Amino acid sequence: MRTLRLGPLSIPAVAFAALMSGCTAMQPATGGKAATGMKVTSSAFADNTTIPAEHGGVGDCGGKNVSVPVAWTQLPARAKSVAVLLSDPDGALGLGVSHWVAYNIPAERGQLKAGETAGFTMGPNVAGAAAYRGMCPPVGDWPHHYTLTVVASDLAPDALPAGLARDALLAALKGHALGGQSVVGLYGR
Repeated sequence: MRTLRLGPLSIPAVAFAALMSGCTAMQPATGGKAATGMKVTSSAFADNTTIPAEHGGVGDCGGKNVSVPVAWTQLPARAKSVAVLLSDPDGALGLGVSHWVAYNIPAERGQLKAGETAGFTMGPNVAGAAAYRGMCPPVGDWPHHYTLTVVASDLAPDALPAGLARDALLAALKGHALGGQSVVGLYGR
């Protein structure tokens, strides 16, 4: 009889197979159905891959300052609006940099296209401008991780005032957020 060693324990292989056949903790509990829940994607990059240069900052940053496209599906049932945030947690020596604050976006819209600026409110980025600010990590740094987040809320698309920076927007969403999801892209130079 074959025996498996699991650390300090030894058990017969047949007993191990029988034990694992009834173990659901090792498998997703989806009942054979696709996972549900919010999904966020970008047609410009897949999760944990490189963001194309056109979405970087202009000049020495290597880009054209075109906002990244983002799409959302499977929002919570009560979602009326979404907010989109792009931040670099590696920036400012680990203190983080806010590149894009967009909100008052109707949930049913389902996406923002690359470079789109109409039909929603933008808050100030790290430079204080109510605009998308392309990526521009220091030359020679490892590629930074840019987190593109969509937050679904029960607020109407016109509920929040203009001018909310990232932290003020997050504070305004407390008690109204219904769920969030992110996709992470890499950018270096």
